[in-house]
Amino acid sequence: MTPEGEGIIRYTMRNESGASVQLSNYGATILSVVVPDRNGKMDDVVLGYRDAEGYFFDGPAMGKSVGRYANRIALGRMTIEGEKYQLEINNGQNHLHGGTKNFANRVWESRVETNRVVMSLTSEDGDQKFPGELVVEAIFDFDEENQLEITYLAKSDRTTVVNLTNHAYFNLNGEGSGTVLDHELQLNTSRVLEMSPTQIPTGTWLDVEGTAQDFRSFRRIGDGIDAEFNHIRDFKGYDHPFPIDGWKKHILGEVGALRSTVSGRLMKVYSSQPSVMIYTGNWLEGSPVAKSGKGYADYDGVAIECQNYPDAPNQPAFPSALLEAGELYCEKIVYRFETMN
Repeated sequence: MTPEGEGIIRYTMRNESGASVQLSNYGATILSVVVPDRNGKMDDVVLGYRDAEGYFFDGPAMGKSVGRYANRIALGRMTIEGEKYQLEINNGQNHLHGGTKNFANRVWESRVETNRVVMSLTSEDGDQKFPGELVVEAIFDFDEENQLEITYLAKSDRTTVVNLTNHAYFNLNGEGSGTVLDHELQLNTSRVLEMSPTQIPTGTWLDVEGTAQDFRSFRRIGDGIDAEFNHIRDFKGYDHPFPIDGWKKHILGEVGALRSTVSGRLMKVYSSQPSVMIYTGNWLEGSPVAKSGKGYADYDGVAIECQNYPDAPNQPAFPSALLEAGELYCEKIVYRFETMN
């Protein structure tokens, strides 16, 4: 139960191979993903907490669905149809992830539809200072190919901004196994957004070739974790948005992949979103007690957040984050778990 007395429900989806996904209706959260390594050994590859209370208003937004606007909006300011809005400042001088009581920190309505879990939430007009009543659904599917698919749907009665993603942290050697700096990452991205010191895109695209953010081929995450390029060192690691090459609106495309040569696990990522935020868990230390019973250290997991660009409401050159009244927002994220020899 939440402190307000709302019931928190845990769902388990399991396929015939024994792989499974656990979800919670608090924050529409991925609690665990149990999949085999190259030898068939099952491990949970998603970070999470031992107790339900750990998820209440946690800093890392562990495994949660964040919104109304994932990532940052500069100074918490935006203008929609000529009207100015001042949002909460909850991350330095910026607005982050939709505010303190954002979608990640709410109990969603939830139900089972045959072999999928559907969670829904109504965000009232003015919720966290955003305009319009927004009705949201998060649909979770898990199939026999160990493929976890999330579909986000939303509709508003007024023009508003929407940017939804999931904030799961992955460790393909298993939760509680230590750092992911030895994991290898590949991204279908030839550019990265240039960032300001306050973690807002400047509006400039940088070519990644030859830089510490060149992941066009598999590269060890730790190799560039302390580089000066594009404020990596200033941010204590990767916390950067990468535009997806060849992105087309509403078309599912290849984002990239994460792999571990230790476990032999490979996670392929697909999305209809225009960018992916790579966050290497730079501030995980001090999180609530982990599922493994100990505390997490920085870099114990990596979040691969498929989403729109940060600060898109203030940057006309970015893909629009506007959702007009009556229009349907529909975006998909797919995590496909495989093994290597």
